[in-house]
Amino acid sequence: MKISFIGPAYPYRGGLATIIERLARVFQQRGAEVTIKTFSLQYPRLLFPGKSQYRTGEAPEGLVITREVSTINPISWWRVGRGLRREAPDMLILKYWTPLMAPAFGTICRLARKNGKTKVIVHLDNITPHEPHFYDRPLNRYFLRSVDGFIYMSEAVNDDLRTYLPNAKALFSPHPLFDNYGKKLPREEACGRLGLDSSLGYVMFFGYVRDYKGLDILLDAWARLKAEGKTERKRLLVVGEVYGADDKYHAQIERLGLCEDVVFHNRFVPDEEVAEWFSVADMVALPYKSATQSGVTQVAYAFEVPMVVTRVGGLAEMVPDDVVGVLSEVSAESVAAAIAKVYEGNNLERYREGVRNEKHRFSWEATADKIEELYEKL
Repeated sequence: MKISFIGPAYPYRGGLATIIERLARVFQQRGAEVTIKTFSLQYPRLLFPGKSQYRTGEAPEGLVITREVSTINPISWWRVGRGLRREAPDMLILKYWTPLMAPAFGTICRLARKNGKTKVIVHLDNITPHEPHFYDRPLNRYFLRSVDGFIYMSEAVNDDLRTYLPNAKALFSPHPLFDNYGKKLPREEACGRLGLDSSLGYVMFFGYVRDYKGLDILLDAWARLKAEGKTERKRLLVVGEVYGADDKYHAQIERLGLCEDVVFHNRFVPDEEVAEWFSVADMVALPYKSATQSGVTQVAYAFEVPMVVTRVGGLAEMVPDDVVGVLSEVSAESVAAAIAKVYEGNNLERYREGVRNEKHRFSWEATADKIEELYEKL
């Protein structure tokens, strides 16, 4: 079988690139001929709020990755689409997470499918973005109608898909485990590497800091816990690059009197450092205001770290309440109560055991199986 992927991959960084590269390897191991076509330009600098779109280090060995797709150059869409039409892969698999990709992806897919052989399958992260715009629906409509079948990772995304294509051919496969960051380290060793006091407990907010992820709620929750005397010998870790200015968070920390309580690590965490942070955390907090699913939960599963997450989108599907952590409402009071509950009695160890038992649901092989099952139905 010949399979082509389109989406982020080396030298682009982040979870989306990890998913494409990891799935490509699974299909290679199954004997497929696999290529990845990534971006020559992903986001124009004006539209990218972070510090960098790229990762350092060597390209992943054994993967054929070419930089061909410019999201702002229609000539590249035509060139890639016509090339795929000639190459005639059995499957063309794309990642889709923002309508900004719709013009390029929709055009490429339409051209590729004209060979009468290639089936287009999309691994969906989001359809409606967390920060919506007036142009989302027409762009989504253009892209989604160029696709043969969909893999969705939460029912929230499936519901969104059905508003565009009520009869879409789609299968559910949960977000696979991010098991590519190495093994958990001894806690004291990890604390030493990060310059943290190993005698303290740590609650961690991890990943890109964007408004919808609710860091402001978590800071208010921590202030409540502190007022109740429940943060003694504990610290809050905020680990990840802030999209935009971080002034408002520092102002909130100062206003709440949390300057000694919060360790603010405002930068992207490269792959080789992820294990260190997850090896020191007692739990991971995801106080999201909206969500479909989160890659952070899948890193927490990999490192067997309990979680506190809000009941939004598909997060509750990923994190069974009182099994691997605690579900909360979207409020500082509820998030504070959830964090406190994790620390009660033997809950922390009980939830760790729950994570160990649940993590096996999220294999890459299972995701590849679903893609192949969907392909056979098209």
